[in-house]
Amino acid sequence: MQYRRNYRVIDLEILRENVRLIRQSVDADVQLMAVVKADAYGHGIVQTAKATLDAGADALAVALVEEGEALRLAGVSAPILVLGATSLEEAIGGVQLGLTLTVCDEAMVRSVEKACVQESKECSVHLKIDSGMSRIGARTESEVQQVLQTLQACPHVRLTGAFTHFADADGQTEEFTRQQFERFQQLTAALSSDIVRHAANSASIHRYPEMHLNMVRMGISMYGYPPVASELPLKPCMSWKTEVTYVKKIEAGDTVSYGRTFCAGHPMRVATIAVGYGDGYHRAISGKGCVLIGGKRAPILGRVCMDQMMADVTDIPNVQAGDEVILLGRQGTESVDAEEFASWADTISYEVLLAPTARVPRVWLHE
Repeated sequence: MQYRRNYRVIDLEILRENVRLIRQSVDADVQLMAVVKADAYGHGIVQTAKATLDAGADALAVALVEEGEALRLAGVSAPILVLGATSLEEAIGGVQLGLTLTVCDEAMVRSVEKACVQESKECSVHLKIDSGMSRIGARTESEVQQVLQTLQACPHVRLTGAFTHFADADGQTEEFTRQQFERFQQLTAALSSDIVRHAANSASIHRYPEMHLNMVRMGISMYGYPPVASELPLKPCMSWKTEVTYVKKIEAGDTVSYGRTFCAGHPMRVATIAVGYGDGYHRAISGKGCVLIGGKRAPILGRVCMDQMMADVTDIPNVQAGDEVILLGRQGTESVDAEEFASWADTISYEVLLAPTARVPRVWLHE
């Protein structure tokens, strides 16, 4: 049972509309892969996957075989690509579940073949090309050829795709991304024209339409946070709410929270709020950020505690215990989104969306 009003709301209809907008922005023959790794960036992997497929996504991408397993157990039958490198243990699980696995070298191909023989099944794989990220993937024409030769000796493994990942598609300059794309084209020139090729992530969906190829991967954009300027009216689909638990008056000279880092310069009204870093609310924004109460911004005072924090409500009339507090989202004409929150914490919107802990439950609208 949930006693405390500290929860996230995921509006799946906003998510669907974001996917539809991205679908309309790419050519009709370009497939959409929805990236739902890391519990769909905190939005809930099963609910998000089903919503994106409803809205026109053709395939899904996860980071781990376990994430693919969660989707299969929930009845999701769409193609699912595991983006990470494949060990033998992961290959066995991936083959059992009918997932598409990533291979980077001949050893990974052999692991997938071994798993296929063990399970008496075939498996689809995508070849990862390292075009400049220096993370995983084949880096040279020789390495690509070694993979292709190994595939010929592995009859249960089918190459159905190739992909790369841009390191700086949202950066200030375009040169390196264009170099990466050219390198990817060079290294995949010998591959069959029948496979899917995907390089465009969220940033390059918006910035580099010439790099869409025949599949794009939509990640942070479909959650409402395009990493570059976009003409699409994408909207955040997650909000985070809690409540005021206590309101008190303090006098000039009184201090607030651990370390006494805030000292009142005049009489103030202070609200205690039911959230802290134990809920995933970043301690780094102590004394920097704000929350929304009564449709107005209330600055955070002093350090964020594990389970509580304080905010200045001196200029917000009639605040009392039980009042709604918006940590992420909109209240009246004011809003706080993950980009602004990230700027206070010196991080990125991705981490803000992923930060809430297990004790902050989620409510899904329009399932």
